Parts: sequence; structure tokens; C-alpha cells
Amino acid sequence: MNIFYTPDIAGNEYTLNEEESKHCVKVLRMQIGELIWLVDGVGGLYTAKIADANPKRCKVEVVEKRESYGKRPYKLHIALGPTKLIDRYEWFLEKATEIGVDILTPLESFHSERRTVKQERSVKVVTAAVKQSVKAYHPVVNDVTHFKELVKQPFDGKKLIAHCNPGAKVLVKDAVNRGENVLILVGPEGDFSLEEVEMAKEHGFIEISLGESRLRTETAGVVACAAISFVNL
Repeated sequence: MNIFYTPDIAGNEYTLNEEESKHCVKVLRMQIGELIWLVDGVGGLYTAKIADANPKRCKVEVVEKRESYGKRPYKLHIALGPTKLIDRYEWFLEKATEIGVDILTPLESFHSERRTVKQERSVKVVTAAVKQSVKAYHPVVNDVTHFKELVKQPFDGKKLIAHCNPGAKVLVKDAVNRGENVLILVGPEGDFSLEEVEMAKEHGFIEISLGESRLRTETAGVVACAAISFVNL
């Protein structure tokens, strides 16, 4: 069934915005009486019937609502250094959303090759992934945050930092328990500096490994996300 993102939905009637109306009526050629799904980004999955197939203001009527749809037993925050090629970073955003993540933060650190990200564009990428993967929860997409600022922020859960520098590390699957909230830091293409790793440790972060292979930044982010998902199966 076709899915539309409707974060401002309230009540049993709703009018899709112009972009979504055009996609529904012009592109998908949907007609009055056909059913669609709506997601509000905070756990609500709605089944709705098209009442007016207007390509600019498509009106729908809600016939069923499911709350807490697809709710997971944990919260996951991944802060990752954006890649020099933005399409690789957006690929990470897409895949992490499909797997399951709650907060996404582009992280600025010492070796960052990209220090700016268009937040509005990132939100669009995540929204498309939410609809594609039938997620009723829309991840929070933060603006670029500096490493020193983020490591000092309070977090109710396990705090992990993934890096390739020498030294003893715990495998990510062994660092967390099922149902535990997790914050994972993934470095930029030049990795975290030794000073940053030490700073993270001073603020309660545990050093982790994502396996024996040296992964690209965006791949490491996806592996970290998938590993937490598998722990919670």
C-alpha cells in the first residue's frame, strides 16, 4: 500500500500537501475510494480512504489508526562524521533509517573532511526512507554538532565510540544488552584522533570494534546500526 508522511495529522480527516497530493493523484493515479497509509512520525500508522482526488489538495478520511507501530525496545543515536562525498553520507542516512534508528547527528571532529551538511536535504532523505520501509517513527535529524560538545551531553544508556586506532576494544555485539539505549560515535574518513578517543573515554564512552575489516565511514555506521538491531532480535 502507498505510504505518505503526515506529521501534522489530527482527527479523522486530512488534506495531503501539494507535493504529496500530486504524487498520489498524478503519479500514482489513485482514485476516490482507494486506500493509502499515513505515518505521523511518532508511532501512528493510519489507514485512510481517498475522499477527493484533487492533485493539489487530496483529501482523505482515516478509517483505522494503529499506535506505537513498529516500536522498538531500545533507542539508538548514531553520530557519524559526514563523508567528503555527500551521496555516501546520504546512503548511510537512508540505510540506518530502514534498519531502525532514533537520532542521527552529523559529527564534526578533528579529521573531518566535511564540516557542513544541509539539514533540510538530510531530513528529506530520511523521510523518503521512512516511507519506503514502512516506519511509523521518524528519526530526529540533528544539525552538525562538534565532537567536544556531543561527548559532554548526558545520555541515558550505553555510550560507545568506534575507531580503528590501536588498542583493546570490545566487539559491539558484546558491549550492549538487549533493550538498552545506545549512543554510538563513528569517526570521519580520517578516523577519530587519539585525543578525541581519550576525551570520549573520560566521559564514559567504551571503545568498540565493528569487526576485522577496515570499513568506510558510511559502512561502519550501517554495520553499527545493524549490530544493535541484531542484539535486540
